[in-house]
Amino acid sequence: MSNGYTGKILRVNLSDGTISQEEQDELFYRRYFGGVSLIAYYLLKEVPPEVEPLSPENRLIFALGPVTGVPLAGSGRNAVGAKSPLSGGFGKAEVGGFWGAELKRAGFDAIIVEGKAEQPVYLWVHDGEAEIKSAKHLWGQPTKECQEMIRSELDDKNIRVAQIGPGGENLVRFACIINDLKDAAGRTGMGAVMGSKNLKAIAVRGTQSPGLYDAEALRNINRWLAQNYQVESKNLHQFGTGANMDKSTLTGNIPTRNWRDGIFEKAGDISANTVRDTIRIGMEGCYACPIRCKKVVKVEEPYSVDPDYGGPEYETLAALGTNCGVDDLKAISKGHHLCGAYSLDTISTGSTIAFAMECFENGLLTKEDTGGIELTFGNAEAMLTMIEKIAKREDIGDLLAEGTMRAAEKIGGGSERFAMQVKGVDLGMHEARLKFGLGLGYAVVCHGADHGAGLHDTAFAEPGPALEAIKTLGFLEPLPANDLGPRKVAMFKDLHSWRTFIDCMVICGFLPYDHKQITEIVESVTGWNTSVLECMRVGERATTLAKAFNMIHGLSAADDRLPDRIHQPFAGGPLKGVAIGKDDMEKAIHTYYKIMGWDEETGMPTNEKLAELGIDWVAELLGK
Repeated sequence: MSNGYTGKILRVNLSDGTISQEEQDELFYRRYFGGVSLIAYYLLKEVPPEVEPLSPENRLIFALGPVTGVPLAGSGRNAVGAKSPLSGGFGKAEVGGFWGAELKRAGFDAIIVEGKAEQPVYLWVHDGEAEIKSAKHLWGQPTKECQEMIRSELDDKNIRVAQIGPGGENLVRFACIINDLKDAAGRTGMGAVMGSKNLKAIAVRGTQSPGLYDAEALRNINRWLAQNYQVESKNLHQFGTGANMDKSTLTGNIPTRNWRDGIFEKAGDISANTVRDTIRIGMEGCYACPIRCKKVVKVEEPYSVDPDYGGPEYETLAALGTNCGVDDLKAISKGHHLCGAYSLDTISTGSTIAFAMECFENGLLTKEDTGGIELTFGNAEAMLTMIEKIAKREDIGDLLAEGTMRAAEKIGGGSERFAMQVKGVDLGMHEARLKFGLGLGYAVVCHGADHGAGLHDTAFAEPGPALEAIKTLGFLEPLPANDLGPRKVAMFKDLHSWRTFIDCMVICGFLPYDHKQITEIVESVTGWNTSVLECMRVGERATTLAKAFNMIHGLSAADDRLPDRIHQPFAGGPLKGVAIGKDDMEKAIHTYYKIMGWDEETGMPTNEKLAELGIDWVAELLGK
């Protein structure tokens, strides 16, 4: 392999300390491409259903795509996957920064980790080589201290580090993996899997530039972006992902007090404008990207917030802020800092605390349970204390570290109605009662309730740039945000397939590249003459592989269900009286199964669909 890919996959068995390299050919890469598709392939091949997520036999896979590490904005990302400790099914997350590009420069397309080390270790990967090193002195360290110690030990300040903090070490089920301190592979509990293997970090350094088929064509795309990003991505460049927070408040998109209330009255106190005007000290970007959409904040009192941890983006402002009823921007920023230091997913952390707050306000948890803490909505100090307790599994934190689904099972008393999760994975911070197609995605996406997996209906509810961009997929007219008819389901299916392809390509979804430009990028890097249709087929194949993994591991159509609260109308706010009908959602789910080529009732991928996608080997695993 010479263009885009290295052709090499690094294998590490922590139980016996062996390290090896595996090579794959061009046909393999064209079919499975990279990122989440490569992850799903290896999980299906190597993780049978009897393997528990936190057992040594689970695999933890770090995967790149063909464009990772090439000189192109958005190409610094990597995907991570494993059997999820939250869902027991397919788990994955993506993360930006520089680590992914550095791994490609070090000579590998992926790392597959299995087993469990007897003592804490870290992996040192550099220019085609790898070694396992002791991490006993690193265990227990927050992420910043750990990164500094590794760089000092290896005498290279440019080493890139993917790691876990104490949250991952303590097997918090929603622990994440932190790259370069500011970037998180946040969802589905990948940090817990890493901790279960006694793997503290993977440090990488490389000097090999990926090969390109047509460097000039890639330069032309970079020139276009340089000339247009300040218009196409103006809000991201100025505010980060919190740019639309004010609009989200007005439309009812932002979750409030555990998705219970229709509006957060003090959203302006924690908006992106307020961040900019009060605590922001700069904006930073990922590898090769001029947009620089990531906030950097600094707070000195009453909390100390380290700018090396970046700053809270939209999901964090909502999860630790509005969803917990907290309007103290400095406290939210401290919460972001703590989650980065401990390696906790801010979405699930905020959702779990909000769940506990509602349980407390309804008498299902008491001060005896909380250690005397008044765990009420709006209590910023309680929110921060809960983050500490969850990361350390102290007192009630040990229960909450199991995630909302399992915590509700233990608390009982009807507390499951406060657990806003699908397949054990907490909802992203966008309101499904505003965006019905998003709700469909929350229900059916194989790795749980991911806001980034497909359709944000309001963008396509009226003529505009978003609708114009998907005309190449055949969607020529707007569809209401509260529509769940066959056309909306088809729109979700196609956009989810495209978005999944982006996660196989492992490129940033915030870049303003259109569908044609994406195919041009693939061609300029790999030399493959591809099309939008082939790219979508890659995404559809990856989704079907993930679905097959879920079916084999015991998940079923019964798990593709929204929390009951989403089917209940708001009492006030912009969405007063609005809910998603259960029957309408049920019909949409089965319509989605059908157009995916899966069994319309069970969601099981059919033999015909598996053969069409070139993955008929999966049929035997499904018992067909």
